[in-house]
Amino acid sequence: MIYEIRTYQIAPGSLAEVEKRFGDAYQYRKKYSELTAFLHTEVGPLNEIVHIWGYKDLADRARVRGEASKEANWPPKIQEFIRAMRSEIITPFGFIPEPHPGKLGPVYELRYYTIKPGTIADLAKGWESKIAERGKLSPIVFAGPVEFGRANGYPIGDRTTYSQVRFLVGSLSHLDEIFEGRLIHRAGVPSRLVRAAAEPEVRYDYRGESLGLDQYLARNPTTGLLIARDDTILVERYQYARNDRHRFTSFSMAKTVTSMLIGIAIAEGRIRSVDDPAAAYVPGLAGTEYGRTSLRHLLQMSSGVRFLEEYSGRDDITRLASDTFWLRGPGGVAAVTQFNERTAPGGTRFSYASVETQVLGLVLTHALGRPVSAYLQEKIWQPIGAEADATWLVDRAGQESTFCCLNAVLRDYARLGLLLAHDGNWRGRQIIPAAWIREATTVRPEQPYLAPRTATRFFGYGYQTWIFPDEPGMFAFLGIRGQTIYVDPSRRLVMVHTAVRKLPVDPANAETIALWRGVVRDLGR
Repeated sequence: MIYEIRTYQIAPGSLAEVEKRFGDAYQYRKKYSELTAFLHTEVGPLNEIVHIWGYKDLADRARVRGEASKEANWPPKIQEFIRAMRSEIITPFGFIPEPHPGKLGPVYELRYYTIKPGTIADLAKGWESKIAERGKLSPIVFAGPVEFGRANGYPIGDRTTYSQVRFLVGSLSHLDEIFEGRLIHRAGVPSRLVRAAAEPEVRYDYRGESLGLDQYLARNPTTGLLIARDDTILVERYQYARNDRHRFTSFSMAKTVTSMLIGIAIAEGRIRSVDDPAAAYVPGLAGTEYGRTSLRHLLQMSSGVRFLEEYSGRDDITRLASDTFWLRGPGGVAAVTQFNERTAPGGTRFSYASVETQVLGLVLTHALGRPVSAYLQEKIWQPIGAEADATWLVDRAGQESTFCCLNAVLRDYARLGLLLAHDGNWRGRQIIPAAWIREATTVRPEQPYLAPRTATRFFGYGYQTWIFPDEPGMFAFLGIRGQTIYVDPSRRLVMVHTAVRKLPVDPANAETIALWRGVVRDLGR
């Protein structure tokens, strides 16, 4: 016998319900009509449709499917569904195990069509253990969404392909193998993080629905999710074959780390004042617009210097990346001096520009007389008891790309978030000045252009931090493609989220904010 199964848009749990009701019945061709009718009427309105055919052999399949494959012969409900899929589908995925030569045996053909990332993961969870146990689909290794490369083991791209969707999972957890990074050594003894005895339930509201963590992960291309309160891990999940040893890239979450290092350097007297111009520390910036800009205005992304960041592949952020961690240009000071057109006075408007954090990184390097990574290791990474080495990507001059590209394991990102949730104090030791964190996460009355819903449609902006509206003290580290650390100091609560969203700036990030609001409501105390 040959069984062909086609699955559209998996509804979590429904396949288990099918199996519970029908047992082995779906093996038999005579049960096909009854099973299909059940799926169409009881699983849900078009959120899951499974077609199952049984054939005597391959020739029988070819004969039967020749007529059945004509769309005009499909039931009206199926035709309607297919039309809808054609307008929404992302990528079809075909997985067809071939029969062994000379021994036909059972042949299974599975074709998956996924509308949203994550649905194939649901299929694997729902079917793999149950069906493999009975030996029905034991030869099959379930593949994840084809767009993320599970069928090929989540391959790692190279310097030209790493940002292609099919390489994102592999690349964003191995970016320091694609580009050059400087090592940040872990602590000699990791700090202890307690793990909750059981994962608490979290619900969140999004677009009129009440959803849970499993549904969030099924709907979003999250690679890692960790929720912690005080010193306790409440939730730690991974997807797409990632685990707690993978170093996930931060993208622009590194900007917040850079800001914290500036605060430490000021407290130590290595930088005199946040109102000093950048050229006071970096001689190569003398006579340039960024050289004349104060550190405060750089921290607040309000230099007034023109810089276009649209992620179009032809904008200024592309030029900056090319000259820094892409290693195509000289790096160092030359990477930032090419942007030298002032369009507004400093401190008058917010305009997000990654180059401003790169200027801050140059200030740190020159003020300290050593690499930024070494300073992070000494002042933050080892004092908080980081359990794993981290890396920071560098340019051809050896300068860290401080606007992006810190790489760390999920629990160490959580430690970093918890440090800030405790006002820079780590278990009795003040690592970052509490006054600096308050300053970095507060909008001054005289700077309304930085306020939430003014700087952007939602967030406000501090010193390289994103400030929530209507939630005093709550802030975020944010990076493209879904990298996030949310921090609620009042509840000592942190959520770390790494992802492989297909768009650099993705509207689906709104669902992550909705999840965070549910976490605060259900787990804050």
